[in-house]
Amino acid sequence: MLKTKVAPSLAGLARPDKNKSNMSSSELPRKEANVLKGHEGAVLAARFNSDGNYCLSCGKDRTIRLWNPHRGIHIKNYKSHGREVRDVHVTPDNSKLCSCGGDRQIFYWDVSTGRVIRKFRGHDGEVNAVKFNEYASVVVSAGYDRSLRAWDCRSHSTEPIQIIDSFLDTVMSVCLTKTEIIGGSVDGTVRTFDIRIGREISDDLGQPVNCISMSNDGNCILASCLDSSIRLLDRSTGELLQEYKGHACKSYKMDCCLTNSDAHVIGGSEDGSIFFWDLVDASVVSKFRAHSSVVTSVSYHPKDNCMITSSVDGSVRVWKT
Repeated sequence: MLKTKVAPSLAGLARPDKNKSNMSSSELPRKEANVLKGHEGAVLAARFNSDGNYCLSCGKDRTIRLWNPHRGIHIKNYKSHGREVRDVHVTPDNSKLCSCGGDRQIFYWDVSTGRVIRKFRGHDGEVNAVKFNEYASVVVSAGYDRSLRAWDCRSHSTEPIQIIDSFLDTVMSVCLTKTEIIGGSVDGTVRTFDIRIGREISDDLGQPVNCISMSNDGNCILASCLDSSIRLLDRSTGELLQEYKGHACKSYKMDCCLTNSDAHVIGGSEDGSIFFWDLVDASVVSKFRAHSSVVTSVSYHPKDNCMITSSVDGSVRVWKT
């Protein structure tokens, strides 16, 4: 049984300096700066690029869109998927992007030309999530077929270089470190695979996991579960450090993340609300109605107090202080 305990290291993580610890709810991004409209139907994900100057969104209309969220400008459209696009990720140098969705394929794109460089096929079902490794040489995908698959972007082979299929149900979300692949699954586990030594560690949360994200310092994993609870896990011990509640999350894939200071946890709700929780004591610091329908995605700016949210209502919204 996992115990709930806030470790001393966690308290340090949440209070890097006095200014951050005293960050009031007025300093959290809750003023609407822009609404990015263009998608027809639900937007399933919205992601900042690595420097936060641009963002990408994808959705039910089978398109990926590139935006300047700060100026509210639509820059480019990427169309090639045959079904809805569920996730998108861009390389640190902004030159390539990868995407996945209902057509079971992972697309590897050239950002500037909009051309598909490669399509990776192999998943036996819809693909829920994709991530580049930090060198942008490998894409890892999470699938409905209970597997994680790694693909070499530099090779002309369309076969995966690795398949991890120890999950017992759909894999919803994936995170990467320099040496590890971490997957969150409907089977209730967060599994960490050390690629160097071939070791697997499984943390069983007992509830379907629909999204995982990592703290900025790499010490913790945030896991959104379908019992309307977000759980914080210590990566080194697997200990359950905290739980965050108040939102509704029972039947949709919904993102969760931390602010760039790791002081607050952010999650969307099925009623269109956004919640900010204090990392350490799990109190709701701020809550506001961001969308008219389910919030599918939240992405926090890497440096500034700014975030983007997406929704089944068809919009991407930009929030600032």
